[in-house]
Amino acid sequence: MKHYQYRCNGTCSMFIDFDLEDGKLHNVVFTGGCHGNLQGIGRLVEGMDAQEVIDRVDGIRCGYKPTSCPDQLAHALKAALKKQA
Repeated sequence: MKHYQYRCNGTCSMFIDFDLEDGKLHNVVFTGGCHGNLQGIGRLVEGMDAQEVIDRVDGIRCGYKPTSCPDQLAHALKAALKKQA
């Protein structure tokens, strides 16, 4: 299992920590942001295929912002998968 930390851009959350094992997402923890909602996201994506998570949340916006915490998770996963390739 490989651990990653991603610094968020343009959101209330500052960091996303997560683990990847065989392309599956585990232990997603957001630092900052809307604690309850982000805990919910972490639990919903637990064990999911990273590419499926990207496909579902990439491009989600938060109000007027060009990004969101779920979108930042997609960015984090893309970066992590690129490192693994």
